[in-house]
Amino acid sequence: MQYTIKQFAELFQTTEHTIRYYTDIHLLPCQRDHANRRIFDEESFNWMRGITFLKQCGASIQDIKEYCRLCRLEESEENLRARYQIIIRQREQAHKKAEEARATAAYMDQKAKHYEDILAGRIPDDTNPGSWTSKDLSFSCRQREDNPEKYSYNQDNEKE
Repeated sequence: MQYTIKQFAELFQTTEHTIRYYTDIHLLPCQRDHANRRIFDEESFNWMRGITFLKQCGASIQDIKEYCRLCRLEESEENLRARYQIIIRQREQAHKKAEEARATAAYMDQKAKHYEDILAGRIPDDTNPGSWTSKDLSFSCRQREDNPEKYSYNQDNEKE
């Protein structure tokens, strides 16, 4: 199957500008039609998929360029090991991002539970900064009586 630049950008949820940039810096192979327009095929799709995953891990353009350069070289154990090292680094970044996402989701779960408790009338609304008192201002979060494993924090975010 062949794709226009617009179709290809939509397929990868990116911009046409990004696709042009990747082809211009020789990350992404493409062919040209009779009007010199970029045409993308299955090979392009495979390269873009790899580029997208590396980018999502936080790889820099330089790292992605190096990986792509190594992929285009003749196969050797040294080349394979160099690509492997890049993948190992990016795997570590992916796991780090996943852990950060889990921590963010856990925080949002706690915030949602807090709002549910307020809405159910179990605790007073303490979420609006406009209604905080000077006593409240010394804390960035308060221990809830119904949840003793939560801690209070002072202005410097030190556990009390």
